Amino acid sequence: MKKKYFGTDGIRGTVGSFPITADFMLKTGWAAGTVFKKHSKNKHRVLIGKDTRVSGYMFESALEAGLIAAGVDVFMLGPMPTPAIAYLTRAFRASAGIVISASHNSFEDNGIKFFSSDGYKLADEIELEIEQFIDTPVVTNTADKLGKAVRINDATGRYVEFCKASVPQRLNLSRYKIVVDCANGATYNAARKVFKELGASVTSISIEPDGFNINESCGSTHMENVCARVIQEKADFGIAFDGDGDRVLFCDENGEIVDGDELLYLIARDFHSHTNCQGVVGTVMTNLGVEHAFQELGIPFFRASVGDRNVIELMKEKNCKFGGESSGHIVCSDLNTTGDGIISSLQVVAAIVKSGVTLSSLVSSIKKVPQHMVNVRVSKSFDFEHKTIKQAILESEKKLKSKGRLLVRPSGTEPVIRIMAESPDEAMVVTEINKLSEIIKNHN
Repeated sequence: MKKKYFGTDGIRGTVGSFPITADFMLKTGWAAGTVFKKHSKNKHRVLIGKDTRVSGYMFESALEAGLIAAGVDVFMLGPMPTPAIAYLTRAFRASAGIVISASHNSFEDNGIKFFSSDGYKLADEIELEIEQFIDTPVVTNTADKLGKAVRINDATGRYVEFCKASVPQRLNLSRYKIVVDCANGATYNAARKVFKELGASVTSISIEPDGFNINESCGSTHMENVCARVIQEKADFGIAFDGDGDRVLFCDENGEIVDGDELLYLIARDFHSHTNCQGVVGTVMTNLGVEHAFQELGIPFFRASVGDRNVIELMKEKNCKFGGESSGHIVCSDLNTTGDGIISSLQVVAAIVKSGVTLSSLVSSIKKVPQHMVNVRVSKSFDFEHKTIKQAILESEKKLKSKGRLLVRPSGTEPVIRIMAESPDEAMVVTEINKLSEIIKNHN
């Protein structure tokens, strides 16, 4: 069955436009609570965390009311990174966890993501079942069967200790000066604590969320701030998270960006130096040069479709500990069940410390192929299957086939068409991307 409300990563959209409204969230809370009660053998409890968007308070209250009406106890965590909810759902033996966030989008958007009791995204059949209840009238339990709400005040401290435990206890960062950009988002409190408690000299930026400035010209989607600050502070490297903390990118001591592909390589290479790495999962977007670098190490490399759910599914299938995307969404499955920006950054930092060299030196062995990506904004009614679009893509694929790759796909989270091309012939890449962009714009 085709899903009606759930997309590739929960339910997301513009605040005030259906389905991102208060009444819909109340119904979703009740529907989810009803389904979780049906499938859970444990005590019926659900955790709710959120990022720093102003609309998060409204949706938090609406979900809380719906869950309580269904007879489910609600544990309120406040502003917390998405991966923290995945971890705490397991730690509290909860039926599920809910994150109120639109990740790297601006404050006008919001949404909800669900984690099952084991910390993974919900199965398709559970999402479909929740959708079925959303389309039925809310039935409020009698007073003796209502759920209760509890505020968890030490959630950040619990998560900070969990993150620190992901690296050896002997790891000491007292020799390192780090710039940390928290995107005015969910990591604004936890991230700096983690690195300071490990001994680093930390300069924190974008740590003053006001409900409206999340991801605004900062964080992993706007690396210019952290890169400039690293140069200014003469720091060893910079770390930038996205609004909900499941993504991370670095910049080296020269202010050069180190993307998710390269970070995944550094983590897997360090692991492979002392334990055999059975394989790594990237995506169809992973740079060819990174794939070749894995091959030189003798580490099997597999490509999944874009999206953390697809990456994690292939990791399970291939029995891989590591997987990720160039955007900085990196999964270390032996440490957390989902992409975790702080956990991933700590693994990179541990590799830097262990090597004794600079970050730029560590990534120098990766010879990336020129790759360009363009996002073309389209209307919601845009016909991606139009024969003119398909023919143009086919022609560009033929030109790039012998030397590189082309990927054109609709985004699963916003109304844009993503065009990626890579080849040693950079001029050809630029020409083909520009041509396809114009064709898509003309048919919008």
